[in-house]
Amino acid sequence: MSSKNKVALITGVTGQDGSYLSELLLDKGYEVHGIKRRASQFNTDRVDHLYHDPHFKGLPFYLHYGDMTDSTNLIRLIQETQPDEIYNLAAQSHVQVSFESPEYTADVDAMGTLRMLEAIRILGLEKKTRFYQASTSELYGKVVETPQNEDTPFYPRSPYGVAKLYAFWICKNYREAYDMFAVNGILFNHESPRRGETFVTRKITRAAVRIAAGLQEKTFLGNMNAKRDWGHAKDYVKGMWLMLQQDDPEDLVLATGETTSVRDFCEMAFGAAGIELEWEGEGVNERGIVKSVDEDVISQHFNNSTQLRQGSVGQATHSEIQTPKTGDTVIEVDPQYFRPTEVELLLGDPSRAQEKLGWKHEYAINDLVEDMVTSDFKEIQANNE
Repeated sequence: MSSKNKVALITGVTGQDGSYLSELLLDKGYEVHGIKRRASQFNTDRVDHLYHDPHFKGLPFYLHYGDMTDSTNLIRLIQETQPDEIYNLAAQSHVQVSFESPEYTADVDAMGTLRMLEAIRILGLEKKTRFYQASTSELYGKVVETPQNEDTPFYPRSPYGVAKLYAFWICKNYREAYDMFAVNGILFNHESPRRGETFVTRKITRAAVRIAAGLQEKTFLGNMNAKRDWGHAKDYVKGMWLMLQQDDPEDLVLATGETTSVRDFCEMAFGAAGIELEWEGEGVNERGIVKSVDEDVISQHFNNSTQLRQGSVGQATHSEIQTPKTGDTVIEVDPQYFRPTEVELLLGDPSRAQEKLGWKHEYAINDLVEDMVTSDFKEIQANNE
């Protein structure tokens, strides 16, 4: 079956990965159906450029209301769309939030996966529908070896990681019990300009840009020593698609094979925004301080930076929050952002995916940071025009 005849169903379609995956599949000629939760406000910013009023012709992209906690709803949607491929990307995916909402996280991330697999089985689509489960490097948690690969034992350290562990094993169980084409993509951290603002990478790039523009004084972070294998989401959705095009289902790790600390990510992000950092103190007393400011770099990001800085955001005006100067503290550590059980180091080994899929990441960490910072500058400028 050619890509032009295929139908894909994506849960979590309005998220970072869902939006990039939708673009990829539409470009390959798929008919794409996405499931989104009902809300009193529109929450489709990431896919608005793909959506069209059903009364008019447009891309074969359709949105349906649904929820991972509603079995009947999921069965109906799968029955109606008859997908060749399902990408289960929906999740409560914020690790820190999972400590505050562990039951909800388990219901969506663990039981939600079971509901999708059971719907495929109940509808008799085991031979037709291929299933991709968005797994996570958080499965490794308290790592027992570095780098982590497909054979590394799991040791999750959060309710999110534990819920995803159940999802991993139930996916594998249904594959073996019912001969379903169901795979887990064990994806290491992947970011982009579409990343939610509460996730640490986007929190950092957004803060760097706002501080450089004189719209924010400082930002507060947690464990500065934590290291992650960060890649670009655009690269990772290609790997998701490739995993469902193989002859035989197999769980694979997607990663860059490089790790970066939160502190180093801060230096790259602020540097891309025109601010050079230096550090003082340790632990909860550590601070990121402005070593120098490159006004030329900041100006390059704006068509009219003077006009922007004379504007206001909320109650903060330029007269109240100035562009940073040498010696200003722009990053502080707040213990409330520490996890009850910390994951210190994640570093993936993507060699098997490279061999099996021919997949490799194209974005280096510096390219990723530059993309996010540039996008955040454009967003601020657009909001102040």
